[in-house]
Amino acid sequence: MLAEVCATGRRLTRKELESLRARGERAAEAGFGLRALVRRHVSVARDTWPTLAPTSGGHVLAAVEQAIDAFAEGHERAQLLAVRQEEAVRREFIDDLLYGRSDLGRLAERAEHFGLLLSRAHTVAVAQGGTPVEDTHPAARQVESAVVARFGERRILLTTKDGRLVCIAPGEQDDVLSFFAKQAYAATDGGRVAIGRPHPGAGGVVHSYEEALNALDLAKRLDIQEPVLRAADLLVYPVLTRDRQAMADLVESALGPLQDARGGARPLVETLTAYFDAGCVAAEAARRLGLSVRAFTYRLERIHKLTGADPSDSVHRYTLQTAVIGARLLGWPDDV
Repeated sequence: MLAEVCATGRRLTRKELESLRARGERAAEAGFGLRALVRRHVSVARDTWPTLAPTSGGHVLAAVEQAIDAFAEGHERAQLLAVRQEEAVRREFIDDLLYGRSDLGRLAERAEHFGLLLSRAHTVAVAQGGTPVEDTHPAARQVESAVVARFGERRILLTTKDGRLVCIAPGEQDDVLSFFAKQAYAATDGGRVAIGRPHPGAGGVVHSYEEALNALDLAKRLDIQEPVLRAADLLVYPVLTRDRQAMADLVESALGPLQDARGGARPLVETLTAYFDAGCVAAEAARRLGLSVRAFTYRLERIHKLTGADPSDSVHRYTLQTAVIGARLLGWPDDV
């Protein structure tokens, strides 16, 4: 090709360029690196230079430039296609893993390709920020770079799902999940991270993932401000809401009379919430609500009069506190 270019001074034809692109694609598919291939092209051009007409140097360099550019284009095209195919395979695997789809045996085989041994127990952490985070989001790249730099040799899978950051790690490696939570919190500008419990097998990943999602949902409904939530610390809430009708009956029975108060039940439910969150210390609860202690104490007395239950009494307190938790979970009084 170079000899003909030197003899005629022509540029490479469309057919020649397409042939070079095809060769570049095949080279990429065969696993050859682009740097070595470019070096080989230049080496061949240098070796054949003495046999070419000495006055055709400009034509030779132009042809070499065209040839390498076409070859590299084909190589890069094949690499990009391979990356996209790998991303599609990875995304399909993640969807199957987190939704519990596909044959579990086949899923375990596929998991090894992505560094997971599903015969072990795994824990899933999920981070949610104010805006959705996808694979190409800067926050996703920032967290992945930090975690890989710190735990590169560990069997960890980092990904995104439904706009959230997800980290899957062996169940006994809590240091990985704690570090992920710290990085995700920073990268999402104060987002919230929930960590499920460790569970064995492919089904265990789904279970832990769902626990983390449920913890995020509970935090939103209960207005929990903690940046890191652990499903193990929130087990009481799923227990309380397992029988929704029974919980609704308790809320209506214990707190229903508050609806007869001036201003409705909401201010008094907020009073009870602050009181219990403050460890039943009236002064602290009053400060949180921006009330005087006297005004806050009057509200407690009003609650006692309407419901017949004294928030300061240890026996009544348990019923009221459980009812308040149920009210927050059910969205009472607005949603029930």
